[in-house]
Amino acid sequence: MGKLTFIAGVAAGYVLGAKAGQKRYEQIRGRANQLWSSDPVQARVDTVRDAVKEQAPVVAAKLGDVAKSAGSTALSAGSSARERITGEDLPDTIHRGSDGKLHADTTGFGPGGDKLP
Repeated sequence: MGKLTFIAGVAAGYVLGAKAGQKRYEQIRGRANQLWSSDPVQARVDTVRDAVKEQAPVVAAKLGDVAKSAGSTALSAGSSARERITGEDLPDTIHRGSDGKLHADTTGFGPGGDKLP
């Protein structure tokens, strides 16, 4: 009998609490909507919206400049790496063959040059 009374009490508490919680939620929601719709808040929203519209082209131009700068930096870094590989300052074990490609000298490495794949 005690368990049944306890379960009935929990169920009643849940139902009453849920109704009170929903009522309080609707009250908070109504106040938030009322605040958002108020003239001072909407005036600030309009001010911010106008400022964003004015500054958007400036920000877009700056982002474009930064992107171009980053791209040219990446290209110059790639060029210097390419120059290091194709330049004359190569390690003794790497040379350019008559076909124009880089070749590695495998003598002295591993099990032997003739046994490498």
